Amino acid sequence: MLLSELESRSDLTQKECDFLSSLFSDETESYRTPMVPNPGEPVKIRLRTEKSPDCHAWLLIKDRPDPIPMEPIRENEFFIWHEAELVCPDQPIFYCFLVHCGRQCFICQRFGAGILNKERSIEFERAFRLTPGFHTPKWAQGALQYQIFTDRFRNSCPGNDPVNGEYNYEGHPIRKRKDWYSAPDNDDFRCFYGGDLQGVMEKLDYLQSLGVEAIYFNPIFLSPSSHKYDTQDYEHIDPHFAVIEEDGTPEETNPWEMTRYIRRVTSQKNLDASNELFASLCQEMHKRGMRVIIDGVFNHCGSFNRWMDGKSIYAKAGTDKPGAWQSHESPYRQFFRFQNDGDNNYDAWWGHPTLPKLNYEGSRELCERIFEIACRWAQPPYSIDGWRLDVAADLGHSEEFNHKFWHEFRERVKAVNPDILIIAEHYGDAGKWLEGDQWDSVMNYDAFMDPLSYFLTGMEKHSDYFHDGLYQDGVRFFRTMQETMSRMDWSSLQCAMNELSNHDHSRFLTRTNHTTGRIATMGAEAAGAHIDKRIMREAVVVQMTWPGAPTIYYGDEAGLVGWTDPDNRRCYPWGREDENLIEMHRCLARIRQEHPVLRHGSYKALDASTGWIAYARFDENDCVGVVCNNGATPIHIPLRMRDAGAMEDETFSIIFSTEENGWSDTPKYAGKIKRGFLTLLVPPYTAAILARSEQN
Repeated sequence: MLLSELESRSDLTQKECDFLSSLFSDETESYRTPMVPNPGEPVKIRLRTEKSPDCHAWLLIKDRPDPIPMEPIRENEFFIWHEAELVCPDQPIFYCFLVHCGRQCFICQRFGAGILNKERSIEFERAFRLTPGFHTPKWAQGALQYQIFTDRFRNSCPGNDPVNGEYNYEGHPIRKRKDWYSAPDNDDFRCFYGGDLQGVMEKLDYLQSLGVEAIYFNPIFLSPSSHKYDTQDYEHIDPHFAVIEEDGTPEETNPWEMTRYIRRVTSQKNLDASNELFASLCQEMHKRGMRVIIDGVFNHCGSFNRWMDGKSIYAKAGTDKPGAWQSHESPYRQFFRFQNDGDNNYDAWWGHPTLPKLNYEGSRELCERIFEIACRWAQPPYSIDGWRLDVAADLGHSEEFNHKFWHEFRERVKAVNPDILIIAEHYGDAGKWLEGDQWDSVMNYDAFMDPLSYFLTGMEKHSDYFHDGLYQDGVRFFRTMQETMSRMDWSSLQCAMNELSNHDHSRFLTRTNHTTGRIATMGAEAAGAHIDKRIMREAVVVQMTWPGAPTIYYGDEAGLVGWTDPDNRRCYPWGREDENLIEMHRCLARIRQEHPVLRHGSYKALDASTGWIAYARFDENDCVGVVCNNGATPIHIPLRMRDAGAMEDETFSIIFSTEENGWSDTPKYAGKIKRGFLTLLVPPYTAAILARSEQN
């Protein structure tokens, strides 16, 4: 509960407010050692309380009748730390804390504490969670990531570009856009700008200057669309992103015969060379200490897929067995679920015929193929570091099978590389997939993108509507965040992709104009009208200091705007970047490196009200405060930094702040801790980061 909420309650004394505010534990190494124990391993669990001579604490574990007494292990002028030790079981446990102080009885749970009485009983819905052996990759915990939609990032090799009319897709010839800076059209899926993997290779220095530790690539496997979520071949990188050595002639460029396309995508020389280029990119990134995450679209494939061959590409090339569309006797027929054995109507994702749904229940061979593909890319010469799983909860025809599939998927790929990241696209509560035996984490819509967008802009993440009730409501922001964060283990939350924008939602900078619309209704120019970079800067500060893995969608750092899909897929504005915004990202990345608590430390919401929020990240060695004033007037914000480990009379400095027209990393005196508090004057539409001064 926030400090202002505690103090507004007439049924609580000031002493009770102070005690409740002091109660703290979490799932970091500071309060649980080891953070993720294995079954049978001893684990120490700790709780912090206000310093009091008559304070006693117990560890309560769900479905265990006897509380475990906790022993005081250390103290300072404000707090006492209590500890209990137990042997880690082989099943998940849920726990909370019971504290007696004087005549009062308190309960401490994840993200909240309260007085235990007749109105409040012990419940475990918001309890701390310990999932034995649920190890997520350490490299991914808090890693600064960068998402690249390859066709729109950088065109380095015009020779591999799709050619106007090279083939037809959904009844119309594909188009190569001449103007790199032009906005996408409504039929963007068959429009190409020519970005490629060599372009990424050439910009690795730039990405490292941003502090990027991992790149998440939208699909790069062979596919006929620009988005490539309609996979044609899971075993090869698209030559249009890589290498085309064997090509057709202009005379062979016919969208209906598709002769040139067939040559480009079935030439083994092209396919091998393209895979080799991707291997070189992976090796170069690994040499630099960077990680590679690729998109796995395993719920469905594309109608061009070699197993389906709905456009007779492989039949004409003679390079594969007959596809399921070509023959009822095809060895791939059971890879899909046809509605009637006598025709070619098949199940498709959301009814889109270009996205035939894969029929795993009907073919064990298909399951094996996908497991082998996932493992193959995790091995040399690629050795990818992560799979991002598209619409992962949709895979299969039942939830029961879905869980079974992902359980085996995890076993297979983790056997190849125990450090590989498995992260899923998911909306809503993903708890059933995050129990240590399926996914590592998720793209963090529910516990980051949605709440932050509503608080700072009032806009839904597609820019489809404005929510006045959530706009600038700091208390509801924290409540939503804490409710959704509590659904995940801390190790999982640390790996969650914290994005402001991505390929499925409007650009955050466009949402700052508080305007509902899409490119079809509003036009491209309106996406950049009345935007507010002050709010964008606030958002980046939160993104870089919040628990999880801050993930920059390419171009966000350069000031790209755009409505939702397809307008969010504009090309990176090389030569037209907002250099000030880019430099701000570099500065915040440096601050993350200088203050590891922003990556691994505990998190505590300090306080909030209309238009503002304040929180802290801390451990035994460091304490960082973050304030964000999204209101139109300056405000004095009282920060109870004592609850984040600050000591009385310690001096704090503002080490970073956003301003009306920019930002500053020149340290400024913030004040001294007095009676546990530091009060800060925060200008409108700005954010600030505080840390202990060097002079302490």
